[in-house]
Amino acid sequence: MTLQENLDVLANLSHVVADMNYLVPMVERPRNYAYDPPAGVSRTNAEHEAHAVKISDARPIAGQVSLDANGFSLIDHRSAVKDFFDDEEVRRVYYPEIERIVKEATGAYRVHIFDHTTRRRVPDAESQANAPRQPVRRVHIDHTARSGPQRVRDLLPDEAEELLKGRVQVVNVWRPIKGPLLDSPLAVCDATSIRFEDLVPSDLVYQHRVGETYSVKYSPDHRWYYVPRMRTDEALLLKCSDTSAGVPARFTPHSAFTDATAPLDAPPRESIEVRTLVFHR
Repeated sequence: MTLQENLDVLANLSHVVADMNYLVPMVERPRNYAYDPPAGVSRTNAEHEAHAVKISDARPIAGQVSLDANGFSLIDHRSAVKDFFDDEEVRRVYYPEIERIVKEATGAYRVHIFDHTTRRRVPDAESQANAPRQPVRRVHIDHTARSGPQRVRDLLPDEAEELLKGRVQVVNVWRPIKGPLLDSPLAVCDATSIRFEDLVPSDLVYQHRVGETYSVKYSPDHRWYYVPRMRTDEALLLKCSDTSAGVPARFTPHSAFTDATAPLDAPPRESIEVRTLVFHR
């Protein structure tokens, strides 16, 4: 396909328009607490503002996009997991599946899974003490050029320096638990449509460590995609960080969004994401 043909395909993709919550530029370093902060301290010092963006249907181009070229890819995968809210079953059954998926998608020789998160959207979750994790409705990237390698040092300290001599990626695998997914779908931004200046290193404060993520400033150049009516036998691979400067896509913004075309009685989103360290020689 010629460059012009590719441009024509992209221009004619079906799409929705939705608000994306971007960081309001600020002087301070953005900070978010991952737990209830100390008394008198706000959970975040950052402000976000909504920008209406076009979010295109990724299905027609699923065979053309890739982790290295765009920062995301869509794969078919039917899991043997019966209950994704059973952490033991997820670790026993799903983790080996994810390891195989990521190795096949990236050509890596080793994949280390370091955690997973299940989410179930519920109304008024912020007012409930034991509410499940909610979809994240702000544009962000889970790891940075610094925190990706730091995760290797944190999790694999005895091997870290040797592993970091090769290429290291942080890749998330995301899928709906119930489908087709209509409520709060995940949107991903083509990593080649961002500038490094759009990314703002931000502190994510845990009780025993401080991680670093990227908040994202708005640009009209950002190209957004989603998978309409995503099925439970599909998964999105999302590259959060990559130590290689030789590939077009290294850091991929993403966010949940409200799809105005979804029916009002759409079942609330349930999803799982698995985070992996990916090692190349």
